[in-house]
Amino acid sequence: MATIKDIAEKAGVSIATVSRVLNYDSTLSVGDETKKKIFEVAEALSYKKRPSKKANSARVGILLWYTEKEELNDLYYMSIRLGIEQRCEQHGVQVVNFYNSIESMKQEDIQGIIAVGKFSNGQVEELSKIAEHLVFVDSNPEEDKFDAIVIDFEKVTRTVLKHFIEQGHSKIGYLGGREEFKDHSAEIEEIREKTFKSYLLEAKRLDESNMWIGTFSVEDGYRMMKQAIEEKGDSLPTAFFAANDLIAIGALRALNEEEVKVPERVSLIGVNDISVSKYVFPALSTVKVHTEVMGETAVDTILERIAGRQVAKKIFINTKLVIRRSSN
Repeated sequence: MATIKDIAEKAGVSIATVSRVLNYDSTLSVGDETKKKIFEVAEALSYKKRPSKKANSARVGILLWYTEKEELNDLYYMSIRLGIEQRCEQHGVQVVNFYNSIESMKQEDIQGIIAVGKFSNGQVEELSKIAEHLVFVDSNPEEDKFDAIVIDFEKVTRTVLKHFIEQGHSKIGYLGGREEFKDHSAEIEEIREKTFKSYLLEAKRLDESNMWIGTFSVEDGYRMMKQAIEEKGDSLPTAFFAANDLIAIGALRALNEEEVKVPERVSLIGVNDISVSKYVFPALSTVKVHTEVMGETAVDTILERIAGRQVAKKIFINTKLVIRRSSN
């Protein structure tokens, strides 16, 4: 594992700055460019180097459903993008990035689009008019027509809850977020929240008053845990499933401030295993999502399409529960 010192040297900043950025210190005043550089270095140092292959004449557009500013606050999508870019470089594929801007893609001569994030039916229709070949990463629209690289978040949720129950936890809390499509056409179904309810209902352990919903951010993770501590007092759940690592990092900060011992009093597990998860205190238990592999697979898949494959693929990338110091 790369150290904070390694990241600082490669990013050209101080160790203290790296530490505070990776811990989402809200009192730190540094520019977005510095944050972006630190986060990208942290992600890149966790990747395995791949040998270069022969050049390819393809030109591919990467459409990110997040803006550059939003991407800084959700390293999950940054990590997927870096995986795509590195695979394109390895294959000699030309790549153009578009941040939440379908309209600007119409001006580019591209053979295929890798769309990262979640897109409405209307947006999918627009994209299909721009390029013949589409691959979606982290969503699965029109699966009979388009390729998709996805994670089984139902399985992820069941894995975490099964672990908590096996560790003797009967009172389990949920910290989650909800999103809507960027064109505001509809709210996106949140499978982790849905599975949390159904799994614990079947296990006769569901208490919906132990569920808090906000956004997928450090700030809301902090706010929700503060609210949970205030509302529940001594009845605070002994374990929490956070729908992503950012929520979990914010929750950890709130638990530390309130002097709630982790994991002695509260166990906490997040999702994604973004690079910063290893550097928070205590180190975050999480479900490893292989974002690098998601990005690489997306590139391989669209190159297959460009080469002539006609049948649509839906590819699930496996995940793994990683227990660190924030849970028993």
